[in-house]
Amino acid sequence: MEINGYETLSMLPDSGADPDEVCFGHTLLTHAIDLEGDGHVQTNYPLNTASTAILLAYGADPRLPAIDGETPLQIADYYHHEPAQRLLQRFLALTPAKSPGSARDE
Repeated sequence: MEINGYETLSMLPDSGADPDEVCFGHTLLTHAIDLEGDGHVQTNYPLNTASTAILLAYGADPRLPAIDGETPLQIADYYHHEPAQRLLQRFLALTPAKSPGSARDE
């Protein structure tokens, strides 16, 4: 039985990996959207949101930017990745923004 990339991606958060972890300047979500968009540009295959949807389903924060400050939605906008834009907008509408830490957290 061959395991595909989406199954491997699902195994990460299933095994306890943080879906908001930053690696090489990207969150898993910003990296996934970048790969989806760049893959489309390079191959002209249709855009899809499989990786984005998997990460959002596992709790990736749709507001969390990459280290350079680009948000997932900005990356989707850059690639004209309309399926990801729609999916992110739905999750942003459903996910309340995290409030800044309270004074006792400082």
